[in-house]
Amino acid sequence: MRKIFHFVHQSVDGYIEGPNGEFDWPEMGPELSAFSQELDDNVDAILYGRVVWDMMSAFWPQAESLSDHPHDRDYAPRWRAKPKLVVSNTLQQADWNTQVISGNVIEQLTALKQQPGKDIVLMGGQKLAAGLAREGLIDERWIVTHPVLLGGGRSLFDEEKSRTKLSLVESRTFDSRSVLLRFEVAGPQG
Repeated sequence: MRKIFHFVHQSVDGYIEGPNGEFDWPEMGPELSAFSQELDDNVDAILYGRVVWDMMSAFWPQAESLSDHPHDRDYAPRWRAKPKLVVSNTLQQADWNTQVISGNVIEQLTALKQQPGKDIVLMGGQKLAAGLAREGLIDERWIVTHPVLLGGGRSLFDEEKSRTKLSLVESRTFDSRSVLLRFEVAGPQG
């Protein structure tokens, strides 16, 4: 069975965005960039909630004209080509090889996990991740912590309301500055 894993960037103080919604602080050095492309090669689809989708779709389709960062130039064509899924009750359609999922999201994602293929990565956000976790659909948490204190904003686990046992399966440092912690979800603890 395929897995859904949640991949997210956070600050040292546990925020996924700054006090004013900023997401300008993750640093994509060469090692982290190579890792993200390796991750992309090992999944069949990228899953988004609508809020993160809006941020991603505002940048990646024209990233080469907006940024001269090597990661952005290399990743943009890969992003456009990769199949994407967006969970939304308001979005009717999306471009760039994207399917909108609405209605009974849990049923649709459960069926998708049971199909043959590579894993699915849920990128960023926390509301969709928390909802899927409550239903037992998140198999792993991949958290990249960046060396910055944001002092406020949206916490990664604001929406998590129950204790969940995790098992650390990997830790890794990128570019001598950011750290990946990869956890398998062992299950709810009450």
